[in-house]
Amino acid sequence: MEKTWTIIGLLNWTSDYLSGKEFDHPRLNTELLLGHTLGLRRIDLYLQYDRPLLPEELERFKTALKKRLKYTPIQYITGKTEFMSLPFVVTPSVCIPRPETETLVETVLGKLKGNQDTLRIADIGTGCGNIAISLARKIEDIFIYAIDISPQALEIAKENAIFNEVGQKIEFIQGDLLSPLGDLSGQLDAVVSNPPYVKHKELDSLPKEVKDYEPSIALDGGQNGVKFHRLIVAQAASLLKTDALLALEVGDRQADQVCKIIENVHLFGKIEKAKDLTGIERVVLAE
Repeated sequence: MEKTWTIIGLLNWTSDYLSGKEFDHPRLNTELLLGHTLGLRRIDLYLQYDRPLLPEELERFKTALKKRLKYTPIQYITGKTEFMSLPFVVTPSVCIPRPETETLVETVLGKLKGNQDTLRIADIGTGCGNIAISLARKIEDIFIYAIDISPQALEIAKENAIFNEVGQKIEFIQGDLLSPLGDLSGQLDAVVSNPPYVKHKELDSLPKEVKDYEPSIALDGGQNGVKFHRLIVAQAASLLKTDALLALEVGDRQADQVCKIIENVHLFGKIEKAKDLTGIERVVLAE
């Protein structure tokens, strides 16, 4: 007779199994996978801990677990994630938003909030739209040009903007960096970007979840990791108003290098750096 699995039994067994396979956070992985399979919040798993699983539910869970054992990111299995406490759809067409990027958004909010006029901002390499959508949710009078070279990423970003009720505040544009905005000379209040910043030679050393599943075009920052920072700085200078803001996310130990790139343009002043929660200089700002 085939064993009947309860929610708590499956949670305990799978957590131990993933722990034995040396997965980080095995219990959380299990809760997210089982919650997704059953359409339950994590807390509901424990409120219904003794509920037996139907055979079809167990099969769906097994399918999800097999994907995770191949290091498919949880977010791609469930199709969703959170950023700035907002919900986002994600697929392998877009990178999964990282907690450290919240430092970029929070720093930009600190600089722009309280402005009396409608702000016009460009978000370069928008991906799933997490930066643009978060800013649109937090700032009342704002219009954002969200640009990405990938049409698939833009479709996901549009879906996320509608879901987060800010679709009317963002224009999604397919194109290469700032090139689609050439007719907005001197009109932008800010250019914000989390560009690719992994050095090309380091791509193979990334965790399997990242290198095997996330789009390499959104990771590869060229030989020194700052290829796109250099291009964005050069293109942004002519599009920004006087006293406007440039805000770029950077990789570990890249902040000083990006500061020098900005200094060499001679059109920016007051260059600052901001650290993320781990103490890494994660954001470079210039006016």
